[in-house]
Amino acid sequence: MHRSWKDSIYSQREQLAGMLHKPMAALAGRCAPAWGDREGLNLVLAEGFPGIPHCAYLYCLGTDGVQISDNIGADGADPGHFGRNRSERPYMREPVPPWGFLLSDAYISLGEQRPSLTALQLVWGEGGALGYLGADFDLRDLPVTAGLYTEPDAWRQVKGDPAIRGQLFQQCRVESPMDRNLDRALSILGELLTERGVFQCQIHFSSSQATLWTLDDPYRYRILDQEALSDPDICLVYPPRRYPADALIPSADIGRVLERLKGLRLVDENIYLRQSSINVFNGMVSLTFSCDGSHYMPHGQFLGADTAYWFGGVG
Repeated sequence: MHRSWKDSIYSQREQLAGMLHKPMAALAGRCAPAWGDREGLNLVLAEGFPGIPHCAYLYCLGTDGVQISDNIGADGADPGHFGRNRSERPYMREPVPPWGFLLSDAYISLGEQRPSLTALQLVWGEGGALGYLGADFDLRDLPVTAGLYTEPDAWRQVKGDPAIRGQLFQQCRVESPMDRNLDRALSILGELLTERGVFQCQIHFSSSQATLWTLDDPYRYRILDQEALSDPDICLVYPPRRYPADALIPSADIGRVLERLKGLRLVDENIYLRQSSINVFNGMVSLTFSCDGSHYMPHGQFLGADTAYWFGGVG
């Protein structure tokens, strides 16, 4: 079962909350006797700061969201935030759960303009809630407790610029140099994908170029222009490589995918393929048409969708 990025975020937040809840609650209990005493709160926060893991700043707020202590960090007290009204900050707009602890959603900090989190712990007195103990965290300082999420392998459509769709039938495909030499260009790309260690290929049909990523140097891309895409000698500069055993697109299907892309490029003058990409490890094919937006499909579903699937019988 694939974990979405939202699943990974939930898992990460759950573990961070478990790490922070108990020390925050204990420190809040120590703050209560000093409530209303700025210097006393600063002292309690400074003593408790090392016990809050990965924290950037600690502070106390009244129930109205106004800060009643200085910011306490690793370098000591910063008095510039005393009296600051935090009531409009994102973390103050989230409801605190009944158990009195909130780990906020991530937001962009005002000072450093970086992704941050805030933990709030209610501080209780004899007469009820006194306010909040706040702890700010820079996401860079927090441990990553969840693994990298897996990109879903289901069909997805991402809508694009509505202005393009509005002008759809006022435009038509202009034959590009790649279009005039499409069979040769796609044969070269097929060789590079199946025999020469290219694992991702982004094809720009309208601008007659392709962007490649290789197994030998995966962090850098190569750009093949129309001259390279019309010269089979370009294959000689990519060393032969065994097709990866863990690729999700079988080597035998690469040619079928490229042939289907050719059909979608040429089938109609108004609705046509502008750009596509193939990633053999993801097993996905992406398609961007002249009409609007992009599609991401498992290669098997892509091969199973005939022309009528895209154009309702056009061509």
